[in-house]
Amino acid sequence: MATTNDLKNGLVLNLDGDLWAVVEFQHVKPGKGGAFVRTTLKNVLSGKVVDRTFNAGTKVETATVDKRTMQYLYIDGEDYVFMDLQSYEQISVPSGTVGEGTKFLLPEAEVTVATHEGVPLYVELPTSVILEVTYTEPGLQGDRSTGGTKPATVETGATVNVPLFITTGEKIKVDTRDSRYLGRS
Repeated sequence: MATTNDLKNGLVLNLDGDLWAVVEFQHVKPGKGGAFVRTTLKNVLSGKVVDRTFNAGTKVETATVDKRTMQYLYIDGEDYVFMDLQSYEQISVPSGTVGEGTKFLLPEAEVTVATHEGVPLYVELPTSVILEVTYTEPGLQGDRSTGGTKPATVETGATVNVPLFITTGEKIKVDTRDSRYLGRS
């Protein structure tokens, strides 16, 4: 248990049987009446974002979320198997929990897996990854970096928009949050 005075970004709360991560919080002390805390909470499982206000000093139940660095091993049906790098324990994570990160997950990639009471909550990929372009249309004479973009398929099967001068076989850096091309590597 904690009070609203202990809130900080990233803290996970157990409210009404759901897990909510604190995205933003603000302590407010109006001229009239009691102080309160205005928060923005994100549901850890569904991703739903809500605003919630608590009276100052209200007790809230915190959830213990265990974040560990793990290595991606392989796909087992609909599950992704990860291995803890300290204990070598393996854990299966459903593809829905991994989410959009599956587009940039290479074997042996190191990621952060968050669990609560042994149940995987989410998988955090590094903000950028280096991937090889497996197919893209050839560029034409005169293509420059300030031109347009074209789709390119990378080794994980994801499609990324790249500048016209990128060719098949090149390694590129991609932002895992929004599938954006960041440059050559």
